[in-house]
Amino acid sequence: MSVNVATAPARAEPRTVDNAVVLEGITKSFGSTKALAGVDLTVATGTICGVLGPNGAGKTTAVRILTTLLRPDGGHASVAGFDVVRNATDVRYRIGLAGQSAAVDEKLTGRDNLRMFGRLYHLTRPDAAARADELLERFVLTDAADRVVKTYSGGMRRRLDLAASLVIAPPVLFLDEPTTGLDPRSRNAVWQSIRALAADGTTVLLTTQYLDEADQLADHIAVIDTGRVIAAGTSTELKSLIGGDHIDVVLRFEHDLPIAAEALGRVTGTRPQTRAEALQISAPVSGTAGFLTRAVRELDAVGAEIEDISLRRPTLDDVFLQLTGHTSGDPA
Repeated sequence: MSVNVATAPARAEPRTVDNAVVLEGITKSFGSTKALAGVDLTVATGTICGVLGPNGAGKTTAVRILTTLLRPDGGHASVAGFDVVRNATDVRYRIGLAGQSAAVDEKLTGRDNLRMFGRLYHLTRPDAAARADELLERFVLTDAADRVVKTYSGGMRRRLDLAASLVIAPPVLFLDEPTTGLDPRSRNAVWQSIRALAADGTTVLLTTQYLDEADQLADHIAVIDTGRVIAAGTSTELKSLIGGDHIDVVLRFEHDLPIAAEALGRVTGTRPQTRAEALQISAPVSGTAGFLTRAVRELDAVGAEIEDISLRRPTLDDVFLQLTGHTSGDPA
C-alpha cells in the first residue's frame, strides 16, 4: 500500500530546549496498582540518561507515557519541548522507540523492513530506499540486508530494531531494556551503536536492569523503585552516596553466614549485606589500613571459614542494594 506524502499531518516547528525529556509529578495506576507515584526526571538535550530499576519498578510505564502510548493520570511530561498529551502528534515525529522485543516483521528482509518503516513515516520511495541502505551500513547489516529477519541472530534483530527506530533520524530516542536476553558480544555491538548515536547528538533515554550497562553508557543515571525516582546523578555521584571502599567476604559454608556477618559488622561498625546464594557478605569500610588483617582475625575467631576476602571500590550494584534493599534483577 502506497502512502502519499501529501497526507502527512502538519507538524509544528522544532523547538530548541535545554532538556529534551521532562517528567514532573507523573502518576499512573492500573486498577489498584500504582505503577508511577510521582516521577520527576529531566534529561538534558544531547545526553544519555540511564533509568535503573528492577522488574515492575515503573520504567516501561514511564517510557510508554513519554512516547504517547499511555496517558498519565496526573503530572506533566514533555519531549523535545512538546507536551506528550496536548501535542502527541508532534512528539511522535521527534522520537524513536525500541522496545523490549523487536518490532520488525520476521517474514520480510532487513532491507524491506526499513523501507516499510520509511514509507510509514511518509518518506518517498527513493528516500525510504536510500535511508534503509544508510542504516543497514551504519548498523553493520549490509551483508544480511536481503535475508529474511527470522534467520537473524538476537543481536542482529536488536540492531535492526534500533535502525528502524531511527528511520526519521529523531532527536530523541527511547530504548526500553534494549539488550535483554543478548549474549555479551551482541550487547557490546548494541552499546557501540548507542554510543555512536549519542556522539551524533541524539538524546537517549535508556531503561535497563543491567547496572553495568548504565555505568558504561549513561551520562546521568536515575534509580527508580516502586514508581518513584529515589536517587539521580552521575555514576560517580551515586557511588559516592555509599562512601569509600567495600569489603567482600566469600565463605566456604552457608552455615557460617550469620556468625560471619555479625563478626564483620563489629569490625566495620555497619550492618553488612548478605547474599546467601553466593555465600557472600559485603560491607562499606571507612579506612583500609590493616583492615583486611583485622577482618580475617575476627572471622577466624568465630570459626568462619573464608574462601576469599578482598577490598574494592563501590559499584552501582552496591548503590542499588543500599537504596532499595534488593539487587537490580529482583522484582520490585
